[in-house]
Amino acid sequence: MKEGKSSLLTLAKKCKDILASNWIGSLNTIKADAKGSKGEIYTSKVKYFIRKGNPYIWVPEKDLHNVNTIIDERGSFAVTSPLPGPLVNLLRSIKKLPARVALTGDVVLLKDAKAKLAAECLRDTILADQRAVEESSISVSGILNSSCLRFTLRSKNLLELLAGNEQYTVYKFNPSSCIYICGDGGSHEVDLEHFDASKADPLSPFSMSLIDGINQNETRRRALILFCITFLNENAKDAFLLSIDRKGFDVLGKVFGPVMNNGPQMYQWRELRFMFKEEARDMETFCQRLVEMEEEALKNVSSFSGI
Repeated sequence: MKEGKSSLLTLAKKCKDILASNWIGSLNTIKADAKGSKGEIYTSKVKYFIRKGNPYIWVPEKDLHNVNTIIDERGSFAVTSPLPGPLVNLLRSIKKLPARVALTGDVVLLKDAKAKLAAECLRDTILADQRAVEESSISVSGILNSSCLRFTLRSKNLLELLAGNEQYTVYKFNPSSCIYICGDGGSHEVDLEHFDASKADPLSPFSMSLIDGINQNETRRRALILFCITFLNENAKDAFLLSIDRKGFDVLGKVFGPVMNNGPQMYQWRELRFMFKEEARDMETFCQRLVEMEEEALKNVSSFSGI
């Protein structure tokens, strides 16, 4: 079945969101020696950031990629949707994979002036992220501090590229194809025009910290369960925040499954979508929307119980 234009654009945006919310990817280049390419693939984890929709990749000076790309610039770059804290073990237990983005294209070396410009852009990105965190309200910082920011905050993980002792070579990855791989393993090719035209969600740089902060906070977790019960009429036993964006959020809820062969109803983990009444384009507004939903959910419970 042919996918509609809106569906294709949604997939392109999902790819941009994954790229913007992470900072570590797997770079693959073709092994090379003095005689040319061998055809074998060399893979290593590298750090990157996104500028104007393209990954800018920092490769340690002693990494083999620096030799491979001299002979052959062709490569691929894969990034997984980051799953912090308790989400990792939970998804493994239910045999669910995180969504991924796979790009093929050219790994282009940036020399002198262009490499310096990329470093300046990276520094500006890090400073902007740090300001957003430092200027956040008590309610937002409370959620962020429930997470381990050393592992979940983009700015803290990218800072070592500029402040550390290791030397790096900087590359720009120019995509020639893009594939979105969803949690069930299904892959969808994304048109590069749609990929180039789409923009990452403004919450993406902070999504990992917000998700983990909420999942590590028992009070917030109980609120997610309450949302499932009051807004979706799902008898939830447990719930974890799975993803966020300006329009709402996805929850992995442990809810009743269908009755099978007149047997007892069993709990199963299922993805549930919650939409905001108004968009949240920054951390402050996102957290405020959650508070508003909590207040509404509590009113619904009080009204139902006759309190």
